[in-house]
Amino acid sequence: MDDIVSSFSDSVRTIKGSIPTWQESIKRAIRDPVELCQALDLPSETATSALRSSGSFGVFVPREFLLKMKRGDLNDPLLRQILPMPNELDPQPNFSDDPVGDGSAMLLPGLLQKYNQRVLLVTTGACAIHCRYCFRREFPYSETPPDIRHWMRAVKRIAKDTSIREVLLSGGDPLTIRDGLLAQLVNELSHIPHLRRLRLHTRLPIVIPQRVTHELVGWLRSTRLTPIMVVHVNHPAELGDDVISSLSYLVDHGIPVLNQAVLLRGINDDLNTLTSLCETLVDARVIPYYLHQLDRVTGTAHFEVSVDRGQQLIKQLRERLPGYAVPQYVAELPGATSKTVLV
Repeated sequence: MDDIVSSFSDSVRTIKGSIPTWQESIKRAIRDPVELCQALDLPSETATSALRSSGSFGVFVPREFLLKMKRGDLNDPLLRQILPMPNELDPQPNFSDDPVGDGSAMLLPGLLQKYNQRVLLVTTGACAIHCRYCFRREFPYSETPPDIRHWMRAVKRIAKDTSIREVLLSGGDPLTIRDGLLAQLVNELSHIPHLRRLRLHTRLPIVIPQRVTHELVGWLRSTRLTPIMVVHVNHPAELGDDVISSLSYLVDHGIPVLNQAVLLRGINDDLNTLTSLCETLVDARVIPYYLHQLDRVTGTAHFEVSVDRGQQLIKQLRERLPGYAVPQYVAELPGATSKTVLV
């Protein structure tokens, strides 16, 4: 972990005298759109607009992620992912609160099954960052408290279905939960004989890189289940030295890391940005797994890129990069038995 610690020193210590723990970083994250705009030297009218536009889906930005943004730049690709915009409140035909059919896939509160051999457990509603395009921004998280008694209902249901091979821990973000509690859940899952793999979907190693700790890697490596971590990076500017160090620590300890990105207008919908993203990921030994077409959740129409444009970008990426560096361009459609490949 020495590399991770040293890479944080220059940036995070500008916020605090010493490097904060990941729990401290969550506590000290920016929750006020006005404070966010002031920290980035943005115009006062932007702060007023962001405050009015945030609605029920508030701002939440770790300061580590904030430090990767360009001060005074409203077009910064990281800022655009988390800044509330007035067009979130515009009427948006064909957009809904549940664009991917989570509700119809629910076996129990928080336990979803859409595809054969896999189930997804919504472990918590807490996230370490509020991405404005989040497809679960309207999910009924109050029904899925992060405690072992609630999770045991799901564990018992999984144990009864011998066709299930893999459990995905999602949210919210499962890595906002303390390691001891997560390890307890995974220990219960590991006692189910037909389970083989454990997948964690998380943005924590990207937005608060110090979340990758000896303790986290320790319990991931100690389970008999094969651990796979899926992170979420949309733009190469998110991949600072601190993030690369954390991802490398996972890979060095035998944990495969995959990336899912979302195709977002004005953020990564150009060939050079996607090329840089894919190359930087591969150089960090992270597999560019999926590039998702935007899930049409209410309030996100301004992020949408046409499928035609997405297909064109993937074809151009294939001309530039080796096949293993090009993600699959997919959409998640309600009721489908797998992701739909778009090109």
